[in-house]
Amino acid sequence: MDKMPITQEGLEKLRQELTHLETVERPMNIKAIAEARSHGDLSENAEYHAAKERQSFLEGKINELKEALGKAEVIRIDDGPSDRVVFGRTVLLYDVQTEEEVSYQLVGPYESAPENGRISVESPLGRGLIGRLVGDEVKIRIPRGIQEFEILEIR
Repeated sequence: MDKMPITQEGLEKLRQELTHLETVERPMNIKAIAEARSHGDLSENAEYHAAKERQSFLEGKINELKEALGKAEVIRIDDGPSDRVVFGRTVLLYDVQTEEEVSYQLVGPYESAPENGRISVESPLGRGLIGRLVGDEVKIRIPRGIQEFEILEIR
């Protein structure tokens, strides 16, 4: 079983999501199934089939979260020297193609939200940045080609 790196904050969010699904969403869905069942013939009952489909989705998500929590390994983000790109650090990059600066924090796969500046250490960019130093130029192969960055700052 491979360990999954995660921040303490990310671990707490996973736990909260699991608790919400088990204590709020699942009971609501059980009530929806019971109500739909009370309407009679189940073979033509769209509400019943939708509620059963939702139940399947919820159980799958709950199992996925339990598995992720079982694999989770909290990596502490220390306040030590930030001369290398490591898990948890925020990296300021210069995108050579667009001539713009972009900033990303390297986090675990369940915390990844590129639109919020958080990328997975398992993503192509995340893997390409790990271990690099300020001033390094990084070429990353992505689906649309090769993207070039220069590391400007590590925080």
